[in-house]
Amino acid sequence: MEIERKFLVRRLPEKLEQYPKQRIEQAYLCRSPVVRVRRSNDDYYLTYKGAGLLAREEYNLPLTAEAYAHLLAKADGSRIAKDRYRIPWETHTVELDLFAPPFAPLVLAEVEFNTEEEAAAFQPPDWFGAEVTYDPSYSNSSLSGKTFDT
Repeated sequence: MEIERKFLVRRLPEKLEQYPKQRIEQAYLCRSPVVRVRRSNDDYYLTYKGAGLLAREEYNLPLTAEAYAHLLAKADGSRIAKDRYRIPWETHTVELDLFAPPFAPLVLAEVEFNTEEEAAAFQPPDWFGAEVTYDPSYSNSSLSGKTFDT
């Protein structure tokens, strides 16, 4: 079960370069239910996500680079690329996503929790902006469905 809150970002934290970063590329084979392929640095996954916004099922299956490339070619919509920074905050880790074009300058922060009660009690840092957990237009699967003029 994934329990996660999502926020827009008002400003980037200081010394962002000091935090671990990974390059993520992902695309969607299906949006309902969500079936995604993802490359994270040199790791590859097929992910299933159940319905929900704050809490939902999530299963990750490892893929080879070849299987990823094969499935990526079958994906619908726009591919998403982003840099993800992992930033410690109190007892949690903030996953800060800086999206590449065509989604730039979008920046989102996500925080995962063990329980819904823990999620409800979370106090975000002052550099977070508006919470968008319950706005489905900020899900990556929704973003990938947007089309852009080229």
